[in-house]
Amino acid sequence: MLIKRSAAIIAILLFPWCAFAAEPVRHIGIYVDPFYRSARTPDGRPQVGVGQQYNELLASNKREDILAARDLIVAQPKLVTPMTLMVLAIRLYDVGLRDEAVFWFYVAKDRYIVMSEVLNVKSPQLAQADEAMRNFSTLAGPFINGYAFCDFAKQSAALAKALAWVESNPYEVMFMTAAPSMPGDRAANAKRAIANAKERVAKERTFFADAKNAAEFSASCKENDLDAKFCWK
Repeated sequence: MLIKRSAAIIAILLFPWCAFAAEPVRHIGIYVDPFYRSARTPDGRPQVGVGQQYNELLASNKREDILAARDLIVAQPKLVTPMTLMVLAIRLYDVGLRDEAVFWFYVAKDRYIVMSEVLNVKSPQLAQADEAMRNFSTLAGPFINGYAFCDFAKQSAALAKALAWVESNPYEVMFMTAAPSMPGDRAANAKRAIANAKERVAKERTFFADAKNAAEFSASCKENDLDAKFCWK
């Protein structure tokens, strides 16, 4: 089961990367309406719609503004949406802070995955967020994972650190009575979701700790020119 699940993860990671040209990928160009539309030109400004206090900062091409948005999130994380965290990750990548981008991308995914085991994300109130997060993961994931998997040890550490952040900073929306929930106690469901996430992290770590698996994965990356696209310094 572990091999099958891990192989499926790798297939999902690798497939979209093949579409990129074999040259350094320095910008994530995606549209996920109404939350984010990348700039059409390298010097243009993206359209950001994740929250008034973040929009202008995250639309900036200045590294210090993107970091200022990150600092706002760190200071008051309880109500920050997963979509905001996704846009933060994309913009960190765009300004060259790719290690930060990896961390916040994983934070965004884990916060949403935990939320999806507590709240009914298929309800009308949350359907837009559910679709957006799926699109963010599908479209931005190949870029950010493309860089993350240049170094298995760093990727594994970032994954664990992101989950620890999510566990330490629970998303308060999960416990609001107005938000439609899944059956069962919300706190218990959140605790179980964190445990499930920890299990996934451990399984991935075990998979890539196997020298054969790591070598095969690296060979696939080289075959698809992923080193040239994402592992540049």
